[in-house]
Amino acid sequence: MEKVRIETDVLGEIAVPADKYWKSQTQRSLENFRIGTEKMPKGIIRSFMILKKACAQANLAFGKISEKQADAIVHVCDEVLAGQWMDQFPLSVWQTGSGTQTNMNVNEVITMLGNAYADEQILSANDVVNCSQSSNDTFPAALHILCALEVHERLLPALDRMIAQFSVLEKENAGIIKIGRTHLQDATPLYFSQELSGYRSMLEHSRQQILAALPFIYELACGATAVGSGINCPVGFDLDVTGRISASTGLPFVPDPNKFHALTSKDACAFLSGGLKALAANLMKIANDIRLLASGPRCNIHEIDIPANEPGSSIMPGKVNPTQCESMTMVCVQVMGNDATVGFAASQGQFELNVFMPVIAYNLDQSIRLLSDSMNSFCTHCLSGLKANEEKMREYVDNSLMLVTCLNPVIGYKKAAQAAQYAHQNDISLKEAITTLGYLSEEEFDRYVDAKKMIHTEL
Repeated sequence: MEKVRIETDVLGEIAVPADKYWKSQTQRSLENFRIGTEKMPKGIIRSFMILKKACAQANLAFGKISEKQADAIVHVCDEVLAGQWMDQFPLSVWQTGSGTQTNMNVNEVITMLGNAYADEQILSANDVVNCSQSSNDTFPAALHILCALEVHERLLPALDRMIAQFSVLEKENAGIIKIGRTHLQDATPLYFSQELSGYRSMLEHSRQQILAALPFIYELACGATAVGSGINCPVGFDLDVTGRISASTGLPFVPDPNKFHALTSKDACAFLSGGLKALAANLMKIANDIRLLASGPRCNIHEIDIPANEPGSSIMPGKVNPTQCESMTMVCVQVMGNDATVGFAASQGQFELNVFMPVIAYNLDQSIRLLSDSMNSFCTHCLSGLKANEEKMREYVDNSLMLVTCLNPVIGYKKAAQAAQYAHQNDISLKEAITTLGYLSEEEFDRYVDAKKMIHTEL
């Protein structure tokens, strides 16, 4: 039989496993919210520790707690930040919408571990660890810290890697001409490097759009306490705490200039999620293009080859599928769904508090991690081995009827269209159609119809 100890709170007694470092509020949450398998992200716990450490130091500076108390809190926060005790934060995402139970889970664990470290009962979850704070301002602050850290530490490095990989591919494929396609139909030629540059530019634009959201993420709710009025919090606490968080993370956090906005609005999260969705939309287009260009190899486009990473079929021997593209596009649809969740949740700020914050934290954390991991995987297992099938590209260019476009200034649009249709209907080359219809001689056709001359290389 599991050993327990009895903890008490205003609701009475509750049994807690004896080997756990949490108290009554954590235990009540575990028992009252047996919902799903989704747990609070480790990133939110990490962010809480950064926040609680800064709050303890600020409270010491304001004379709200003793040096011994601050030292104990900081010690535990540093241990958790180093990777210890993560099994002590077991709560479900599907809990109170303010995240109060996770804030108290953090407070309780810091209290028990801090008292054990000090070898005396110097900390309490509400009066000391939570001093000058409320769950209503700590959870949104931790949420913003989570987003900022994950974007800088995971997303941007993966995004930069993919941008760099496309730059390499542009250089490797310089001078190779391929046929363009619009509406899934043949169009005029372009350089393969130009097509690749479009992918690179999509990612560069996504990067700038995500960066544009970060100044709003850097605004923290610290000092707002219960409803934004700052009750039980010393004046200047918000500046002190955000300054310490900035120093420890290297990121420019500042107090939200309006604390009432900080508690009830999650517009910064919705804005960032929109940037993640836009990145997902661009990645979806890139992955789809690559798997279409690689389709075949005998009976479809097959203008590029991508790495054969694993067998593609349990019944068709030798079949290889564009699995990295499939994986990435599944990530993209998940991120798009997450954005819908974040948007709905951000709209639910009734009166002085938004009470959908745990689900916002969970979805943003998942979106950032999935996009980061997917881009790294795609670079390693797909883009690094992408090769142009120059012979097939040349064949498509030579057979394209849309080369006739360059003859518009020479024979006019109407005759050019008639020649293209004549060639298609009679299954002959464009050159044969033009000369058969008497629009140009073979020599004139060869002089005017040149794929290279149809491409403005400066674009």
